[in-house]
Amino acid sequence: MVSSPLRFTHTVTERFLRYAVIDTQSDPASPTCPSTEKQKDLGRLLTAELLAMGIRDAHLDDFSYVYATIPANTDKKVPVICFCSHMDTSPDCTGKNVKPQIVRNYRGGDIVLPADPTQIIRPADHPALLDQIGNDIVTSDGTTLLGADNKAGLAEIMDAAQFLADNPQIKHGAIKILFTPDEEIGRGVDKADLKKLGADFAYTIDGETAGNIEDETFSADGVTITIEGVSTHPGFAKGKMEHAIKIAAAIVDRLPRDGCSPETTEGKEGFLHPIGISGTLEKATLGFIVRDFTDEGLKEKEALLESVAKEVMQGFPRSTYRLEIKQQYRNMKQVIDRHPEIIDYAIEAIRRTGLKPVRSSIRGGTDGSRLSFMGLPCPNIFAGEHAFHSRLEWVSVQDMEKAMQTIVHLAMIWEERA
Repeated sequence: MVSSPLRFTHTVTERFLRYAVIDTQSDPASPTCPSTEKQKDLGRLLTAELLAMGIRDAHLDDFSYVYATIPANTDKKVPVICFCSHMDTSPDCTGKNVKPQIVRNYRGGDIVLPADPTQIIRPADHPALLDQIGNDIVTSDGTTLLGADNKAGLAEIMDAAQFLADNPQIKHGAIKILFTPDEEIGRGVDKADLKKLGADFAYTIDGETAGNIEDETFSADGVTITIEGVSTHPGFAKGKMEHAIKIAAAIVDRLPRDGCSPETTEGKEGFLHPIGISGTLEKATLGFIVRDFTDEGLKEKEALLESVAKEVMQGFPRSTYRLEIKQQYRNMKQVIDRHPEIIDYAIEAIRRTGLKPVRSSIRGGTDGSRLSFMGLPCPNIFAGEHAFHSRLEWVSVQDMEKAMQTIVHLAMIWEERA
């Protein structure tokens, strides 16, 4: 049974603008959790706002995770669901001194960002803009990223929490809120306490196009190749020196050029991607990420990389290499398919907002990938963010409002179907 239409009021835009200006960039070189202390600045603000709503158990822990519970207001036994977003922004583009801009009633055409007119959001490059005519588009000023990934998700969850607090006649089970640090550097749930969280199912609010529900991600490994070369004085090196950096460069040079890389793949195609090279004459290190939607695809790409390394090393008989593989995350679909109601309810919630639900796959991963394999099945719902990790990042006000409405409808549907 579909309930009568809700009269939604929204605070999502104001919240997003408030959160976006706080620098929360994570740092992959830092060994700490959180990787940057400044992420706690946003965590403290979110906690204070949750407490102000009357959510009494809201708190920020030492690792910069925000936990909160919206208590159940129904007599039914309803599974506990969690809504999750991350507080950090990508290290790929500066997040300091973000100055959000709003293009009201977008009429089409290019959006030139005011502080750097060379930064232009073009519909030709961002076809999703064609669906935004008449909407209000939030961008940066062109000198930083915007941070819609994932502060849009934070604002949407917070807006939904406020709406539920203001409308106690809306029946729902217990709802958990989890805001994480360091998702952008792959550590978003390293210190998450799922026992304390106490949820049965979860949704990350961290997707792109409005209406999308993502129940499939890449599976991911990291690979490190360490090369031990042969060092001699360069003035007396003929026939003796085997340069570790040159060996590493030769391995990269022999990777496939017509496929198996991010710039040559799309859809369900995986890739092998070098992300770092460092070293000296004597020793060099290569870092790779390997991505595919199947475990078999990962193994094939890793075998390809090892065959390339072995082939290159034949030309350097006195040098050695070591290849190490580290599992990063796995395709969440392996877990979520066991619980079809998670997706069914999300599709119904999206439909109730007036949007057309679309199931899709992520050419990447989310906190939900790891949470699913930690025992908390967790697909990903749209937040409306586009062109993330760049100065051309944008999100529309109306898409954020639809994401918030989806969260509210989800809370209601879990209670209805219990």
